[in-house]
Amino acid sequence: MTSKAKKRVALPTRPEPPNTDQILEDVQRAQPNDPVFVLLAEPNEDLPTAAKNEDPEAKRERLYRLTQSYVEMNHRLQKACSLLKEKCEELKLAGATLEQGILEMKQRAL
Repeated sequence: MTSKAKKRVALPTRPEPPNTDQILEDVQRAQPNDPVFVLLAEPNEDLPTAAKNEDPEAKRERLYRLTQSYVEMNHRLQKACSLLKEKCEELKLAGATLEQGILEMKQRAL
């Protein structure tokens, strides 16, 4: 029996997502220092923010830069995803090689 078969654990069923009323109740009960609200309140220096009475050209430029940052982040995430897939394949190959080596050692020991 392989080690994977021994370690299989039955996962509990996934709970139903909350309905709208439950979400609203949760948000209303949240403390002002809740991390979600604190993080949303903190300005991000990397992203351009809207100014009051912003002229259309400045707004267009701000939106362009925001879109550009999203595109750059998307490219970085795609590269990271590809790298993770490569590393995953390498680990699978190393695991298979290791299991083969273990089997060979067991056969020699018998």
